[in-house]
Amino acid sequence: MTTMTTFAGDTIEIDGGLDRLAADLAGELIRPTDAAYDDARALWNGMTERQPAAIARCNDTDDVRAAIRFAAENDVLVAVRGGGHNVAGTAGVDGGLVIDLSAINHVEVDAAARRARAGGGTTFGELDAATQAHGLATPGGVVSKTGIGGLTLSGGIGWLRRKHGLTCDNLVAATLVAADGTVHHVDEQSDPELLWGLRGGGGNFGVITELTYQLHPVGPEVFLGLTAYPLDQAEEVLRAYRDWTDDLADEVSSLATCASVPEDEHFPEEHWGDPCVMIAAAAATDLDQGAQVTHPVRHLGEPLADLSGPVPYVELQQLFDADYPDGMRYYWRSVHLPGLADEVIARTIEWIQTRPSPLTTLDLWHLGGAMSRVSPDATAYGDRRDPFLLGIEANWEDPNDDDANLRWTRGCAASFDELSTGREYLNFPGFLEDHDATLRAAHGADNYERLRRLKRRMDPDNLFRLHQNIPPA
Repeated sequence: MTTMTTFAGDTIEIDGGLDRLAADLAGELIRPTDAAYDDARALWNGMTERQPAAIARCNDTDDVRAAIRFAAENDVLVAVRGGGHNVAGTAGVDGGLVIDLSAINHVEVDAAARRARAGGGTTFGELDAATQAHGLATPGGVVSKTGIGGLTLSGGIGWLRRKHGLTCDNLVAATLVAADGTVHHVDEQSDPELLWGLRGGGGNFGVITELTYQLHPVGPEVFLGLTAYPLDQAEEVLRAYRDWTDDLADEVSSLATCASVPEDEHFPEEHWGDPCVMIAAAAATDLDQGAQVTHPVRHLGEPLADLSGPVPYVELQQLFDADYPDGMRYYWRSVHLPGLADEVIARTIEWIQTRPSPLTTLDLWHLGGAMSRVSPDATAYGDRRDPFLLGIEANWEDPNDDDANLRWTRGCAASFDELSTGREYLNFPGFLEDHDATLRAAHGADNYERLRRLKRRMDPDNLFRLHQNIPPA
């Protein structure tokens, strides 16, 4: 019997295709009439609700191959879901097929070789738990529920960035299923060009079912300097923070965030909800040295609260988890900055006071160190010389507030254009309104054309085009 299924807005005749795909999977094919459908399609960002025609919850690489073959043969639009934590919602698709990797979440650690192999559906919380059992870690992000695949493929800025580089810098091998269903085991020997593209080039070349990382000795505890100051001291504090970062050891990765004082017993109750500036600095070194090198961030002004001290590395990785719950509404942008000029500081303070939502933050990430010493053409990620990144994170709960928060975020980003270097961080992508220009600027012109040539080899028909798409040359 011929069934009619809607994909990407077009009605296509698939002669029992979905039934055959379901039979080919060791995992599960979830359809709109199934009880599991609403949970399976739900994405982290409540702004990005999608209605896929089917979700292939894959158990292994063979399942992924079956799903890709089905999509290619039927001209079906494909989304790939690892952790589902992408701000732009590229892990879902209206009317298409979601290839869900969440069940492929194994982790194997070779402590002697300092390597970890992890499935494409693994989260950083799962990876960190396995590697920290051996006192090891690879650079990740700053929210433990983030999927390792998406973060790695677009860079990966976290607490180890200045000591051990970006997440993508520590990717040493991968297993990839290409658009034609072939399986590629990628490393420096077998396919150095494809490995180059996976190190920051996005999810353009296939579905990653396994990633292998370089590990480094970290923890089990690290020292965290964490201090909050009232917003009326923000200019003084941010200028002092700028001076402190001028000659900072690589072991310390930090950010200054303008946010609201949490409703938490560690903060004075009379200041709950007030805007403030918080400095967070993590030291990837022994605890005594960590306390010493982060000591200045505790004395940049008169603090509201000082929560500094040793923390287990796995808890550091979960520090911001509660601030980003599933289903809340998120719209983020970013700009790279050549420095923390006085005008950058002034505009940051000005914009945080006009935000529509008290959950919104402006985050000044100090970059540099190991991540900056990789040449622009060594990985697809591109130029790393900018010393700061401004993350503009609009976070809110009520759908009725969507327009106000989108306008505020876009206006804030536009106001920093003249002060920026013109690049965005592709893991804070907004909805990529100016898609091509954003990607060209992020990767650099030469890297972008090189990525297009690699796309032509791996995916000439552009099957994988939802995730920060780079069209084939």
